[in-house]
Amino acid sequence: MKKTSIIVAVLCTSMLTGCVNSLSGNTYSRSEARQIQQVQYGVVQSAVPVVLEGTSGIVGGATGAVVGGIAASNIGGGRGKDIATVLGAVAGGIAGKQVEETVTRSQGQEITVRLDNGNLVSIVQEVGEGPLFRAGDRVRVLNGNGTARVTY
Repeated sequence: MKKTSIIVAVLCTSMLTGCVNSLSGNTYSRSEARQIQQVQYGVVQSAVPVVLEGTSGIVGGATGAVVGGIAASNIGGGRGKDIATVLGAVAGGIAGKQVEETVTRSQGQEITVRLDNGNLVSIVQEVGEGPLFRAGDRVRVLNGNGTARVTY
């Protein structure tokens, strides 16, 4: 039974990391392909490091509950085993939700750009595999369908 618990835990952790989507400036969703975006040029005024919160959805909690329930089901016998299983599932659900948030947290930048038209805009995006921007960089701000991004 312990071997099964380990296998379930590994599979669930893999599911969590597989759900992570990038919010970097050079990553596009499929729905953004072939869409018109307005392009504006400007100069970075500041680029401040930020932390993007992770997701805290049902996947982490459900995964943790399953793993916790299975692990705790090996404790005790009779009615005590049932209680341990329930408590293990609840504790696992809470822990799983926290693990999901931690695993999906990422580093980002708040990039403030003075556009060529004089307007000042600020965009937060994930650093991911994208570039790190610095004050003085000449950049493009792409804006469309409710999203914006900073690129070179």
